[in-house]
Amino acid sequence: MKRILFLLLALLCLTATAQRNIYGFTARGQGGREISMSEYRGKVVLIVNTATHCGFTPQYTALQQLYDKYRDKGLVVLDFPCNQFGGQAPEGIAEINSFCSAHFATTFQRFDKCLVNGENATPLFTYLKRKLPFKGFGTSEMALAMDNMLRQHDANYAKSSDVKWNFTKFLVDTKGRPVARFEPTASMSDVENTILKLLH
Repeated sequence: MKRILFLLLALLCLTATAQRNIYGFTARGQGGREISMSEYRGKVVLIVNTATHCGFTPQYTALQQLYDKYRDKGLVVLDFPCNQFGGQAPEGIAEINSFCSAHFATTFQRFDKCLVNGENATPLFTYLKRKLPFKGFGTSEMALAMDNMLRQHDANYAKSSDVKWNFTKFLVDTKGRPVARFEPTASMSDVENTILKLLH
């Protein structure tokens, strides 16, 4: 009986921690190993869903530049390939690794392919979306084009917190709390400036 009570209390504590920050979550790494987000405790974490055949794929360059510039100051970039948007990440993880190495020389952490929306979404992304709902693409020409494209498929698309497209970015502070969401149309300089505010 005591063992059961202990397990229940431990589960409740884990759930509470997961609701306050990302550290109670795991995500599937390459090779199937579950990686705990607690491994990044104390780091500023930029979580990105990516694709290899997207108009935004060149953002890999900017992500690597950010990582190179600030990793010694505590920045971690976590790459989650996802094929849910236009089927633009069709390869297996080995091919994705080869593509990113050959074209963008990426060295930051890459996880296994995952889902970020729907019933089978990676729980980490479900949590991030709940904490940081969608607030629009902005007013740039590209932002208006994205809005028009998605509105043609779903007039009410903006009402959900779902990830809308490849290269959506979630920024997490050193206490594991989600603090900012950047749509793929956001300026990478805005991303960098927000990161700088969180780094010690």
